[in-house]
Amino acid sequence: MSTQPSKTLETFPNPFPDRDYTIHMTIPEFTCLCPKTGQPDFATITLDFVPDQLCVELKSLKTYMWSFREEGGFHEAMTNGILNDLVAAISPRFMRVTGEWNVRGGIYTNVVVEHRQPGWTPAPKIDLP
Repeated sequence: MSTQPSKTLETFPNPFPDRDYTIHMTIPEFTCLCPKTGQPDFATITLDFVPDQLCVELKSLKTYMWSFREEGGFHEAMTNGILNDLVAAISPRFMRVTGEWNVRGGIYTNVVVEHRQPGWTPAPKIDLP
């Protein structure tokens, strides 16, 4: 197999660094291991972010997400760790990572974590009729 899991997140320059815009990504096949039983955990991870100078490259994001497949961790730790790694790689103006975790023990868990660059505020929301 030519592609392997990797914790390396590659980046590229934001083509419009003077403009706030949102990038929305859905990763529906995230897997890791339950830290208590070792059984697989499944989640949909959603990324919403306003880039600053850098964007994350998609193939490296795919292999990064794949790197968790044999790793154990609680839902909260996994979701927060993904946010920390992405913020360290691209320093976005804003980022939200949502982990929608499949049922475990009859309970569905959603974990939502956010980062805001100091001093950054979003433009006011505009509702059009």
